[in-house]
Amino acid sequence: MGFKVGEKIVYPNHGVSVVEKIGEGFATEPVAPRSFYHLRLLSNNSRVMVPVGNTSLIGLRRLTQRKDITGLMKTLGDGRFSATGDWKGRYKQNLDKMKSGELSEIAEVLKTLNYISSRKTLSFREKKMYERAKYLIVSEIAVINNLDEKEVERQVDKALARSASSRAASH
Repeated sequence: MGFKVGEKIVYPNHGVSVVEKIGEGFATEPVAPRSFYHLRLLSNNSRVMVPVGNTSLIGLRRLTQRKDITGLMKTLGDGRFSATGDWKGRYKQNLDKMKSGELSEIAEVLKTLNYISSRKTLSFREKKMYERAKYLIVSEIAVINNLDEKEVERQVDKALARSASSRAASH
């Protein structure tokens, strides 16, 4: 999958990034020059170089399509998810979903942790994961729909509140 200079893409677990240039850099082994995407992360303006040949391994992807955001918000708002097992097993499952970089997987993590946090206090690691998942969803939707992050966060919070209350009503 090739990206173009100026294109906004998603770097899993880091969020939306901009391809600033595609150029050569030196890999550690072998010492031959390789082609890299030079990315700037929008979250903190840091720069990252990703070998062009490793994009699928790392999970770089295009932004979610605008038409898929409505479905994502519906998923966030429905009360369907599994919050089973001890926190360690759940944490491992959630970590794998976060690493996938897929917005739908991250939404599942956010929804599950939101529900659990309405029942009891999240562990420190789960609280950090909750914040990360929320940031990744809010920031990507804000870029896609050209909206302020605060506005998107309000929409996400409303959907999560619907999810938690519909889940509570069915139990």
